[in-house]
Amino acid sequence: MLSTYVPIVGLFVLAAGFAVFSVAVAPYVGPRRYNRAKLAAYECGIEPVDQPLTGGRFPVKYYLTAMLFIVFDIEIVFLYPWAVANDALGVWGLVAMVVFIGTVFLAFAYEWRRGGLEWD
Repeated sequence: MLSTYVPIVGLFVLAAGFAVFSVAVAPYVGPRRYNRAKLAAYECGIEPVDQPLTGGRFPVKYYLTAMLFIVFDIEIVFLYPWAVANDALGVWGLVAMVVFIGTVFLAFAYEWRRGGLEWD
C-alpha cells in the first residue's frame, strides 16, 4: 500500500534537493558585480526616501492594483472548478457563471473608466 506513495515522496525529495543545491551553489556561481544602484532599496520605481519609524504614506495606486489582482485571482479560482464540472451543472451553472462574469466585467469596466489601470 505504501508503494503507491514512493513516486510522490521521490518527487518531494528531488524538489527539496534541487532547492537546497540551488541556494548552496548560488553564492559561488553567481556574478559579484555589486554597485551602488544594486545595493539601494527598490520601491517599485519610486525613489526611496527616508521615512519616519511610524511609516509613511503610499500612493493609493498600490492598493488599487493589489485589489484588482485579488478580484481577478478570485475570479479564476471560481472559474476553474466550474470549467471542470461544466457538464454536471447544466443550464443553471451556465446562468450563474454568466452573472458572475458579468458582475466582474462591470467592476473591471468601472475601474478602467475611472483610470485605475493607468500608470502616470
